Amino acid sequence: MSSPLTKLLHKTTTSSNHLLRHHQTTRSKSDSTTKMQIIIKSFESIDKNLHWQLPSNTRKIKLPSTRSLFTVLKSPHVHKKAREQFQIKTNKEMLVMPTKRHELSKKLFWLKRQRIFGAQFEILFSFKTRLDKQKLQSVLKEGGVKDGSRSNNKVEERDVLKAISSLLSDGLCSEGLDCSVNDIEASVNGLLPHGVGMMIPSIPMSVLKARVDSEGSKGLSGQLIEKFVLNNPQRPAVEVQPNESVEKYNFEKLRAAMTENDLDELARVTHDLQLNPPKVKKAVPNFSVQNIKRKHIEVPTEVGDINGVKVLQHELSTNDVLYADLAFDMTSLKPELLPLVPLFCQSLLEMGTKDLNFVQLNQLIREKTGGISIYPYTSSKQGSKDSASYIMVRCKAMSASTEDLFNLVSSLQSQFFITCVLKEAEFTNQKRFKRFVSQSKAKLENQLRDGGHVLVAARLNAKLNHAGWVAEQMGGISYLEFLKDLEKKIEENWSEISTSLEEIRGALLSKKGCLVNLTSDGKNLKSAEKFVRKFLDFLPTTSPLTASSTSDALLLAENEAFTIPTQVNYVGKAANIYETGYQLKGSAYVISKYISNTWLWDNIRVSGGAFGGFCDFNTRSGSFLYDGSCIASSKMETLNVYDGTSDFLRQLEVDDDTLRKAIIGTIDDLDSYQLPDAKGYTSLLRYISGVSEEDRQARREEVLSTRPSDFKEFAGVVDAIKDQGVVVAVASEHDVDAANKECSNLFQVKTPLL
Repeated sequence: MSSPLTKLLHKTTTSSNHLLRHHQTTRSKSDSTTKMQIIIKSFESIDKNLHWQLPSNTRKIKLPSTRSLFTVLKSPHVHKKAREQFQIKTNKEMLVMPTKRHELSKKLFWLKRQRIFGAQFEILFSFKTRLDKQKLQSVLKEGGVKDGSRSNNKVEERDVLKAISSLLSDGLCSEGLDCSVNDIEASVNGLLPHGVGMMIPSIPMSVLKARVDSEGSKGLSGQLIEKFVLNNPQRPAVEVQPNESVEKYNFEKLRAAMTENDLDELARVTHDLQLNPPKVKKAVPNFSVQNIKRKHIEVPTEVGDINGVKVLQHELSTNDVLYADLAFDMTSLKPELLPLVPLFCQSLLEMGTKDLNFVQLNQLIREKTGGISIYPYTSSKQGSKDSASYIMVRCKAMSASTEDLFNLVSSLQSQFFITCVLKEAEFTNQKRFKRFVSQSKAKLENQLRDGGHVLVAARLNAKLNHAGWVAEQMGGISYLEFLKDLEKKIEENWSEISTSLEEIRGALLSKKGCLVNLTSDGKNLKSAEKFVRKFLDFLPTTSPLTASSTSDALLLAENEAFTIPTQVNYVGKAANIYETGYQLKGSAYVISKYISNTWLWDNIRVSGGAFGGFCDFNTRSGSFLYDGSCIASSKMETLNVYDGTSDFLRQLEVDDDTLRKAIIGTIDDLDSYQLPDAKGYTSLLRYISGVSEEDRQARREEVLSTRPSDFKEFAGVVDAIKDQGVVVAVASEHDVDAANKECSNLFQVKTPLL
């Protein structure tokens, strides 16, 4: 069976033979050649995968293949395990064939509407025409060109306004109109890039098509053309005429002033430029702070109540996908149960249920939904020492599968996500649970060596705020120590562990601490409400456990060093600057980012030869943290760099350009692009952390109003970290001993891998 492109090529060949015979009979009047070139690009071999029956008069030209090599860093650390390398090879081929001029437009639009998979096509048309000189001169004279001079009153009217008036009266060609409408519809449906979709006006397709059916193509362009082109009194007309006598005089004057050596040098430079013309650099417009919008990006959020449970709804365009986030409060958990929470989340999805093993359960989830993830989340609350700790259940599905996602039929034979995962998951597979523990322990041990800065930051936060303590119990060095003990207890006390997992489920699954977050368009949100209501009916009203009394639990504020066999040391230092009396200002965002990109980078990464360093300011808890890696025997130098930050800020002279770049870089982080599901989820995190839209707007105004004097004022705040900060290191035993000798028992030494 012939492909659509093959039919097009055969049709073009037949037309071209007729055109050749006609061309030979009329060559005395005009000599014209029209060619259509199709450039084919493919990642695969074109000869191997594209078996087309080309016409005999089609030329097949091989084009050079291109190969692009890429190296992608997976983390800020330059390490062979932290990068990926791959290549993209593109094969090219060109088909050249003659064609008829009067069929080019129709064939072009026809070919653009085809969906030819496996390759990219570029269609080029070339024309070569020889006209009678006398006829050409007569045409130019009729257009207003006489004796080398252009008339300034007829050319514009005949060549431009006449064509526009014709477009206004006749409208667009039908093929072009169909393609334009199809392109707009594809953009609205998300088939084209997001940037193209943003450019399309928000006109419903039904209204647009109805206008075209009733008024024709003139209904799309008539009013705009008439208003902004034909009847626009501000339309400029510019005519530039060269003065040949002045140009000739300047040339002769310059020529007389040049010597023979100058002429030879000019000839040489001209010849070199012809062989190697300079590349023209495109000018990039300068972006200023005044170009930044003063209003922060706000996600539409409607807070409602269903069966006594808060429900957040975000009406956004999601291409008919419903994103649902379920948050269950963990404040009622006992402290000793917190380290089991990550394993509990993993067991819900990978342990199986009463009727399904874990393989069947995951197959069902993939069939009915677009993906499920369950994990703990912890954050400090704005303006409070309390923490917000939740288990997040994130899922998505097409609108047609919403019932499958939220189906809460009380029958135990129901095999849908909510009942299977939250209610019917069983914690009886001892062997599989032991594998979860071993995998988690091995992952943390590898992270100590390859990403120790993450565990250092978690340990420091656990010493400064309660939310950090909770997070460290479920993912830090304390969690690693728990896993080592748990691995030994599984064989002896499995029933106790299984009972603890059931206790976690009983404490979490209740209406009291539940939040529902939905993101989709208005129609899907409305239809999802009834399924959310059924799901909430499934939850008990209260939790069997009372609230935990660990709201102020912290690790001891002592310097610690964890020794492991490594050649790279990770050192961090932190303090809570809110406890020193500092009041949050938006300029702190700009200053902390500037410190990371200049002072810490230059002195730790560039001068020190290490992997890098950064600082992080948690504006909710007040923790200001330095963290970074260093080479062997340089921990004290790294700490000296941290302590020298205040002197750096005091001596810093910030010019206008530097300040502008720092502010723009900070706003870029605040306004980073997010897909609809990320917008809805971020809004949920702000809600549970107590960050209001008024706070965000105030911080943005302060960021944009940052002054050079703010950098010097912040130096006094950083002094508190130098004097009161606590230090945590993950390093080799030899380097820790050297640091303790150099600075009188600086660290309490511990060994996490034993």
